[in-house]
Formats: sequence, structure tokens, C-alpha cells
Amino acid sequence: MTQPFYVKAIWDAEASVWCSESNIPGLVIETATLTEFESLARHFASELLAENLGIFGSVAIRFEAAGGFDVIAA
Repeated sequence: MTQPFYVKAIWDAEASVWCSESNIPGLVIETATLTEFESLARHFASELLAENLGIFGSVAIRFEAAGGFDVIAA
């Protein structure tokens, strides 16, 4: 069984961007919108898991967003 993976979007008010925190090696995201952040995270997470950890196929990934409001988990 693999470890639980997560991607968290954190709002940087000074730069006005969403920045990533994740335990997926190589996943670094910075976007202006949360919608764009989620799209890029979904696109690159499986690719990076396969490339960096040799994990292929469907993997559960927890998505969260935080910044200036309550934490949202998906």
C-alpha cells in the first residue's frame, strides 16, 4: 500500500497567487486561480508519481486549499 498523497493550495496574499505544498516529489505549482491550480495538480500528479516513484495507475490524492478562509478538503 502506498502512502496517502496530498496537494495543498496555499494563498500567498503578498504575491496574489496559489502556491503548492505536497508530498508528491517534483510537484510545484503557482497559479493565479484555484481552478487553474486544481487543473494543473490533477494533470501533473499522476505523471510525477509514475516518473519519480514508479507508481502507476489510479492513486488517491487529497486536495486542500487554505488562505484567508477555512480549509477546504476535496
